[in-house]
Amino acid sequence: MNMDYIVRLALLFFFYSFLGWCIEVVLKYRQYHRFINRGFLTGPWLPIYGSGAVLITVFVGLVSKVETSYGTTFVLSFLICGVVEYLASYILEKRYHARWWDYSQKPMNLNGRVWIGNLILFGLGGVLIIHVANPVLYRLFDAMGAKARDIIACVLGVVFIADLIVSTLVMKMVKAGVENSEADNTEEVNAEIKHLLSDKSYFHRRFAEAYPDVIYRTEKINARRERIKAETERLKAEAQQRIDGMGKQMVSYKEQISSAFESSGAIKDSLIAKQDRMITLLYDETKATEEEKTLKSEIQNDLDRLGKRRRIGTKKK
Repeated sequence: MNMDYIVRLALLFFFYSFLGWCIEVVLKYRQYHRFINRGFLTGPWLPIYGSGAVLITVFVGLVSKVETSYGTTFVLSFLICGVVEYLASYILEKRYHARWWDYSQKPMNLNGRVWIGNLILFGLGGVLIIHVANPVLYRLFDAMGAKARDIIACVLGVVFIADLIVSTLVMKMVKAGVENSEADNTEEVNAEIKHLLSDKSYFHRRFAEAYPDVIYRTEKINARRERIKAETERLKAEAQQRIDGMGKQMVSYKEQISSAFESSGAIKDSLIAKQDRMITLLYDETKATEEEKTLKSEIQNDLDRLGKRRRIGTKKK
């Protein structure tokens, strides 16, 4: 790997970083109808795009001796860019307690960090990079001459490093603001960060607007949410226990009230019915004496008289 090859890769990195920035600006303009300088860096470049393009170029170059088909380029681009995007999302979230993009609502996503739609676009983009754009760029680099390539790469490298240093300082302030925030949701944290950066330099204010849809997920917020969830579950369990206990008490009270307000007539009717049932069970016509038969007949007559009185009383009502 000679120096000229590294310089060419550096130029590819800056070109595709700029192209990625242009794509992001256009997409966000369509979404928010205003210009948004995207990215962590102040300059017009998004390193994640440049890194993906350079990695695709390197890996396709390594396998080009055995396979150069569009299909191979597509698969390599699909996998490489997917890994780059996933790792970038994971590292940034762990370092700055915020998720800069979230595909959780997209189909076939992996932890909300990548999803199938973007991966397919990455695969197609890799095919365009390797088989269309890179050959044109290589001819342009050749036309520049070695000295011009070296100067351009060095100048862009120095500007990029300076931008990276300034942006890292801004990100440290953002990280401190997120960690010190007492807010309970990402919207409140976002508002606090914008207020924190609003009276600072242009570099700070630009970052506050660069990611209007950033999702802050600090450890504090997550911990508070877990505590609130646990407390809510505990209160629900206690409330359910109290409701169950009150239900049992209500059933007991109902039985007691029913018993207390039951009329004497109802008790008498129940007693008569039970006595009649017992007589029926014990009385045997074939074995009964004349006295038992007479008593049975008198009881039946009394029951019939009682029944007639009740029917008459019901009619009068």
